[in-house]
Amino acid sequence: MPRQVDYYFSFQSPWAYIGHGPFRDVVSTYDLKVNYKPVVLVDLFSETGGLPLMKRHPVRQRYRMVELQRWRDKRDLKFHLQPANWPFNARLADGMVIAALEAGLDPDPFLRRGFAAVWEDQLNLADPETVAKLADQSGLPGRKLVERSGSEAISAAYEQNRQDALAADVFGSPVYVLDGEVFWGQDRIELLADALKSGRAPYSSKV
Repeated sequence: MPRQVDYYFSFQSPWAYIGHGPFRDVVSTYDLKVNYKPVVLVDLFSETGGLPLMKRHPVRQRYRMVELQRWRDKRDLKFHLQPANWPFNARLADGMVIAALEAGLDPDPFLRRGFAAVWEDQLNLADPETVAKLADQSGLPGRKLVERSGSEAISAAYEQNRQDALAADVFGSPVYVLDGEVFWGQDRIELLADALKSGRAPYSSKV
């Protein structure tokens, strides 16, 4: 049985975009099963003491901009620091991932295209036509998944992901949870790989 990792993220998150490729490399290297868990960030922030970007102190906002540039270079990416269609309501795009999973489809090609669409191509992932086209280009039934994404069942699954996140001590995006151990942020991917390589027992806050 392959080991499993719970992957909490949102298309809204630049850090999920920056870390997605390296994360998938770790998944391939260690033959992990990924439990994709899109989650609404605004609610998660408010319930765990975080703040949306525009409510953070200007010092923190400025530092974030510097960090984006550092990691853009580090990960050898080319993206806009302030894309034209960001921020946006990620409910539709996040819901597409849940709908794909429900249909037994691999959402990763759509994730790769979707992240690039936001941060590189400045497309609007709140637009159903845009999202459907990206899904089609990823080999998924775009229009069908767009319709399903808006359903009450997908909303319920989205809400369940939020509850699962809170129960797992998840408070941002991206977060990778391995055997109950939380790895927050794309800059913790190397630590996730170290844990897998060593085979150590998970660390806990209960010491």
